[in-house]
Amino acid sequence: MIVFIKHITIEGPGTIADFLEDNKIPYTVIDLSLGDKLPKSEKAFQSVISLGGPMNVYEEERYPFLRAEDTFLKRIVEEDVPFLGICLGAQLIAKALGAQVTKNPEKEIGWYRTVLTDHGLNDPLLKGLPEVFKVFQWHGDTFHIPRGGKRLAFSELCQNQTLKYGRNVYGIQFHVEITKDMIVQWSDAYKNELESLKSIVSDKQKMLADYSELEKSYIRQAEQFYVNFFTLADLLKRKHFSFPH
Repeated sequence: MIVFIKHITIEGPGTIADFLEDNKIPYTVIDLSLGDKLPKSEKAFQSVISLGGPMNVYEEERYPFLRAEDTFLKRIVEEDVPFLGICLGAQLIAKALGAQVTKNPEKEIGWYRTVLTDHGLNDPLLKGLPEVFKVFQWHGDTFHIPRGGKRLAFSELCQNQTLKYGRNVYGIQFHVEITKDMIVQWSDAYKNELESLKSIVSDKQKMLADYSELEKSYIRQAEQFYVNFFTLADLLKRKHFSFPH
C-alpha cells in the first residue's frame, strides 16, 4: 500500500495514480486539509508520497497538520520507508531532516529546464532521463540540502531541484505528476499569484500551450521516473509494468 499525503484538495496524485492503477499497485490518499489523520503504524504502508500545496512549511500555526506531518516524516526516515516529496512535500522532508526552507530568489512558475548533477546522472531514481529536461514548476520557496544528503538536479532559477537522503528518501521541487486539468485548476485557483508575476512564462494559456507541445516527452519522462521510484521501493519489477494511456 502506498500512502499519498495531500495538503489541499486540488493538488492530488495526478498521473502517479494513473500509473499505479494501470499496474495494480494499491494506494490510499490522506487529505490533511479535510482533517484526515496520518497512519500510526509504519507497517500499514510500503511507501509514502507527500504532495504539493500553497502553504509554506513554516506556517504551522495556520496549518497545524504541518506539525503532525513533520513528526510523521521524521519517523518514516528512521524506519527507512521509501519516500518521495513533491514541491511542498520536498520542502517538508528537507525540514524534517534539519535543512532550511527559505524563499527562492524568485518564483518559478511554468515550464523550465532542469539539469542533472553528477550525482543525479548516477542515481537510480533518474535512470533513463536526459541530462537536461523540461518540467512544470509552481513554487516560491526552496529547500536546502540536508547534512548528509545529495543534490541531484538544479535549474537556472532554483539551485536545489532534487534531493536524496539515505537509501530511498527523495524530494523533487518540480511537479512530475501534473496533468492538463491540474494546470487549469491551479491557474484559476491561484490566479492572483499568476497575475502578480506579469510573466509570459507563467501565463495560463502559455503554460497550456507548452503542455501540449511537451506532452509526449513529459509523459515519457514521468513514466520512467515512476518505474524507477516504485522499483526502488520494491513495489514493481522493472520488467513487469505498463504505462497509463
